[in-house]
Amino acid sequence: MHLITMSIIKESAGVRPLPAELQRKAIDELNEVPDRVPSDIAALREWLLKQPHLCCCLTDQFLLSFLRGSKFSLEKAKHKIDRYYTLQARIPEVFNEHRLADDAQVLEIIRMGVILRIPLDVGDTGPAVTIIRAGSYDTQKFKFQDIIRVGSMFGEIMMLEDDNANVSGYIEIMDMAGVTAAHLFALQPQLLSKFSAFADEAMPTRQKGIHFINVPASFESGFNSLRAFFPAKIKNRVSVSSDPEAIFECVKRDYLPQEYGGSRGTMQDIIGQMESKMLSYGEYFEQSHLFGANEKLRDDNSANIDCQSSFGLDGSFRMLDID
Repeated sequence: MHLITMSIIKESAGVRPLPAELQRKAIDELNEVPDRVPSDIAALREWLLKQPHLCCCLTDQFLLSFLRGSKFSLEKAKHKIDRYYTLQARIPEVFNEHRLADDAQVLEIIRMGVILRIPLDVGDTGPAVTIIRAGSYDTQKFKFQDIIRVGSMFGEIMMLEDDNANVSGYIEIMDMAGVTAAHLFALQPQLLSKFSAFADEAMPTRQKGIHFINVPASFESGFNSLRAFFPAKIKNRVSVSSDPEAIFECVKRDYLPQEYGGSRGTMQDIIGQMESKMLSYGEYFEQSHLFGANEKLRDDNSANIDCQSSFGLDGSFRMLDID
């Protein structure tokens, strides 16, 4: 029996309309048929309610993100949403009791500005942009998995409300300024590989690129070796540069805060907005702890989820050469 409260399963009154240009892109690239969206959502919800092993969010916007992420193939959407909850259980370092909007650790990481979501202009149809300041946290106080956890929460918020991310995908800019050997040793390549597989195979938003900037020249070869830990189709979307101006090749200068040479406020402005946004999702993340997949209840006819193939690289990682 599903342990879902009525507030979780209530159907939202329709979905958020897309701006005209993004709607055109969704039609052309994602096979979206606007008039058919309500029935597509209803079909996916009906299937999920019949799965004894799944307890999941069933709001229109959540389900629509998986349909868009599957180019409106109902079978692919079923498989992806099943993987979404099944693979989370394989990453307990990230998906655990600390994954709450008001968790003290979560809020402290936000306030340090480790993760910055960059707002785009209205009408821009490009991918969503996130900057991750990898050298801005104390490795004695936080583990790499703590940073990934907060990033996963904003990834979920992005999935729920960022139309650019849902239609055009997203890029991540990994700013390595201030990175030390301690930060590199804290990277946890196995976790990086598992979470990358989760993002690639289970998240409905599509990763369009990972760009490492401000990489110390002495570390550049080591960072290039990180490609080995990413899914095959992501490897060619990873770039590494020691040039601080490489960021302007990934995102318009005007979109960036002053600290990055832009004119859109300061990092502190973005941090304040992100903290408010996170706190506004308090009830959602509380309810998310009820979601998941119970393998003991899985029907033999449900989607086949081979978790071992996703995370089968355990034990085969090489140490990064950072000398």
